[in-house]
Formats: sequence, C-alpha cells, structure tokens
Amino acid sequence: MLEVSDLVTAYGNIEALKGVSLRVESGRITCLLGPNGAGKTTLMMTIAGILHPPRGSIRLAGIDLVGLSPARIVAHGVALVPENRLVFPQMSVRENLLAGAYQRRDKADIAADVERMYERFPRLRERHEQLAGTLSGGEQQMLAVARALMSRPRLLLMDEPSLGLAPLVVKEIFDIVAELNRDGTTIFLVEQNAHMALQVAHRFFLMEQGRVTFKGTPGQLAEDEVIQRAYLGTRRAAG
Repeated sequence: MLEVSDLVTAYGNIEALKGVSLRVESGRITCLLGPNGAGKTTLMMTIAGILHPPRGSIRLAGIDLVGLSPARIVAHGVALVPENRLVFPQMSVRENLLAGAYQRRDKADIAADVERMYERFPRLRERHEQLAGTLSGGEQQMLAVARALMSRPRLLLMDEPSLGLAPLVVKEIFDIVAELNRDGTTIFLVEQNAHMALQVAHRFFLMEQGRVTFKGTPGQLAEDEVIQRAYLGTRRAAG
C-alpha cells in the first residue's frame, strides 16, 4: 500500500532521513522501532505532508504524495495520530471528533461515525462534552485515535501511542490497535515498546541515525541478538 523510496528529509543542512526505503503492506500492522533521535517522527511527519523532502518518493497505492499538502494527503486516505496525542485541549471530546472529519460534507455519515467512535471508545461517550485537555493520558490517546479515524483513513499512522502511559493503559491501547487492524485498517506504527509491538505487528523495521538497518518478521526480530539486547532486554545464552 505505502512505498517509501530513497527518502531524504533535512532540517536546514542536517539530514534527519538519509535515503529511507520501506514498504507498508495493505491490511497489515507494520512497526518502526528505533532509539530517540533516529528519525522516526520525522518520517511520520514527512509521510503526512508536514515536512517536505528534497529527495525521494512516497507512494500510496501508486499515488505520489510528495509535494501534496497535509489536507490532500488526508483526502487520499492517510491519517496521523501524532506523538504526545496533541488533542485540541480547549475543545470538547465531541468537537475534537468533528475536527477529524473537517474535510467531509456528509453530515449524516459524520454523525453516524461519531456514534461509532463512542461505541468503540465508551469512555469518550461518557466525556463527550468534557474539554479534551482535562482527560487522562489514556483517554487523550483514545481521542487522538478516534479523531484520526473520523477521516475514514485507509492508512493510519501512529507515532508512539504508548508514550507516557501506565502499563495497563498501554495494553488497552495495543488491544485497540489490533482490533482496528482486524477491522481492516492498515497501520504504520512507531513504537519503542518492542515487547508490546511484537504481540500485534506483522513486520518490523529498525531505524538508526536516519537509516533503516533492519527489516523482517516478528520471528526474525526476536532472533536478532543485537535487537534483543537493545530493545527486548534479553541476551541469548551461549551454547
């Protein structure tokens, strides 16, 4: 579905992405691992059209997204759940959801989708008139996901959805990720919690210093000794 080829993104003279190439397959959960500063968020923001690469291509089902505005990229079926959630704090839960459908004009279907979000995330229904900035971290993450889903994306980008959340909430968020995928949403996930990602993702990439240094299946990831030490906290016994 999504093909990134030889992508370069820079901040001034500093290249954050140095020729990144990867593929996200339709109907799958693809996870991007990597340390802080590796370029993961830069890649997400570039795919979403917030940053503009001087070189490379980003193709969604054959359509080149490079050079398109974020609004046009959303219209093509890509939605971003940003790092740190970034809900609109002075707007209600309901207003945040409606903001996610800002490009749509089908009012009856928008109302039906709001109801579907409340069914999927019951706590949002309970707080539908509450200001988003007063929600807990986990509730804000649910709202950020629901807001992105209001655009009816084909591809959902999720940047560190477990960041700063308690372990029980992290499990709940990953259960939601798996459920969304079972319902047909293709997900490209940036995550540092490799243990949780291993439970849901179908394919992994590792990014270090702006380059992809590993790609493979969950089994290959778990068997790689360097990744075991760095991300899984384990070391294979000598034998």
